[in-house]
Amino acid sequence: MDYPFLSRRIRSLAESQTIGMSKRSRELAATGADVIDLSLGEPDFVTPAHIREAAKKAIDEGYTFYPPIAGFADLREAISNKFKRENQLDYAPDQVVVSTGAKQSIANTVLCLVNPGDEVIIPLPYWVSYLEIVKLAEGITVPLKGKLENKYKITPEDLEKAITPKTKLFIFSSPCNPTGSVYSRDELKALADVFEKHPQVFILSDEIYEHISFTGKHQSFGQFEALRDRLIIVNGVSKGYAMTGWRIGYIGAPKEIAAACDKMQGQITSGASSISQKASVAALNMTNEPTVQMREAFRRRRDLVYNLMKEIPGMVLHLPEGAFYMFPKINSWFGKANGTFRVENATDLCMYLLNFSHVSLVTGEAFGDPECLRLSYATSDDKLVEAIKRIKNGLAALT
Repeated sequence: MDYPFLSRRIRSLAESQTIGMSKRSRELAATGADVIDLSLGEPDFVTPAHIREAAKKAIDEGYTFYPPIAGFADLREAISNKFKRENQLDYAPDQVVVSTGAKQSIANTVLCLVNPGDEVIIPLPYWVSYLEIVKLAEGITVPLKGKLENKYKITPEDLEKAITPKTKLFIFSSPCNPTGSVYSRDELKALADVFEKHPQVFILSDEIYEHISFTGKHQSFGQFEALRDRLIIVNGVSKGYAMTGWRIGYIGAPKEIAAACDKMQGQITSGASSISQKASVAALNMTNEPTVQMREAFRRRRDLVYNLMKEIPGMVLHLPEGAFYMFPKINSWFGKANGTFRVENATDLCMYLLNFSHVSLVTGEAFGDPECLRLSYATSDDKLVEAIKRIKNGLAALT
């Protein structure tokens, strides 16, 4: 997109490569090809029945008018109670802002905190939109590379070296998209000790995959009291409750930041869908059993895919501890070819596997690591088995 009449802002913004690969896979499927799409991070489960029923009830009861910008009172109360019940955190309803998805929650926060020239530290690999949102705020991204041997997690020493007087914000996720890595309490405490020495740095903790963790109790920076006056927790209902299309995210934050995000959102989208909000009340207040069942299904699929992929010669990967992604290192195929198609990088390899093997994946370049690719295992066992078989055959054909 390089039309000179468009703003520099939009011309400098990169397209989401996860959405872009999904689009290309749909286009190929439209030609009659049998494409298995493992590019999007979306649970394949239907939203649980009790949540759908709450939405129908809301329609029948006339919840069809503009909602409050920050969210209905009962949803903010449900989120406040969720923080207390599941995370032992005290966020009053006026510290909660409900948005049209966690992505908007992140954008609100960054736009409210980051000035032009402020530095924002983001551990690498990172979710695709973090960098572009910081770019919109005219901040300066400081990528902080985690090592594969440490499951891509950063160390306190890494963090200390990256912080400067210009550092304003730290953005990270645990469980992580794309790596599936999960920080332990001790690992978070070691990072928190560094942040205590730098009171000018705010922390945005993206916890959207909280309920898809295979390591036990979810650990959050919120448990460290010294950080709470500069911590923003982002979460939502998309992943844990199979509600991606309902578009509900939220933050828990200091009152001043919550009020700023309310103000920002009021000039961009106003309140999130009224029906989706009422459905989310049911998701947060009623049974969590469907979420537990989905997590166990993801755990089984993780083990299935990991065991199949580790049998592929040249594939280097670690066992993810959460979310629903594999993030293998695939640079051993760079420089190889099948006929006239030559693979020079991860993007080439993804296009090759899409066109040759009819499996849609996402290049690691989208997440800051050009030697990797991301595979989502949020689909059926049969599709996963077939997809890995196709990938294995496609890679074997490269010489």
